[in-house]
Amino acid sequence: MDEGVDPTDVCKAVMDKVARSEQLRAVSDPEILVLFESWLDELESEVTAFVKRADSLDPAELAEGLGLSRSGTIFLIAKLKREGKL
Repeated sequence: MDEGVDPTDVCKAVMDKVARSEQLRAVSDPEILVLFESWLDELESEVTAFVKRADSLDPAELAEGLGLSRSGTIFLIAKLKREGKL
């Protein structure tokens, strides 16, 4: 016989969604978004300047040179290539 929905699972799902919406609201705050975009612009400028100086797109070298994580560096390189900036 089908027992239906487990209330514990429903409660966990609702709590997860509430937590996620709180996180999204913090990110969507216009002041925070402006600061984030400004920071990202600065970071992109640093990446493009480093690439010009080092004449390399090696993620490990770039990550070490700028003090970034390798995955963050790969993300930035891909973003800048996609936008035609590299």
